[in-house]
Amino acid sequence: MENGLVNALKNYAADAAAKLMLTDFDKLADIGKVLLRAKAEDRTVFLMGNGGSAATASHVTNDLVKGCRVGDTPGFRAFCLSDSNALVTCLANDFCYAEIYAILLQTYARPGDIVIAFSGSGNSPNIIQGLTAARKMGLTTIGFGGRDGGQMKALCDFMLIAPTDSMELLEDLHLVYFHNLVCAMRPALAARVSSQEG
Repeated sequence: MENGLVNALKNYAADAAAKLMLTDFDKLADIGKVLLRAKAEDRTVFLMGNGGSAATASHVTNDLVKGCRVGDTPGFRAFCLSDSNALVTCLANDFCYAEIYAILLQTYARPGDIVIAFSGSGNSPNIIQGLTAARKMGLTTIGFGGRDGGQMKALCDFMLIAPTDSMELLEDLHLVYFHNLVCAMRPALAARVSSQEG
């Protein structure tokens, strides 16, 4: 029993490492370039997801705001749309759950802003409605998905699909992707600060 558990743990880790190296890193770099341009243009980044993906969106917001801070220079202006329980439950109760992100984007976002959606299935109605509203508003849409990308694939200007059908593993990879992005973007962010100070 004990060896079986150890083997299962090792197999998961090995699968995660192998799937990570199948990532389309060119596409991940393209997303990084979009974010760096958004920072230079003082755009706002909005993030959204459901369940574990909502937790990822919240965590990534922290990485963009704090993790991308260089010295005394602020990081990205980023907001997780699922972070306010009071606001999300209000909108879900008074309208419907499928409309929560669309309503929030229509309230807060401006043309040229960025919206990042995390979804394992890519078919959550509130993600689809949120991305649809974003495109109508002139926002740049970025998706982190899994499996076949679902319906959100067609609504994203940039879409990175974790190469796995496992919900647990694709959620792991989404967080690895963003930690990777934050570390990779820091030199460019620091260089921009240095050029402004010089």
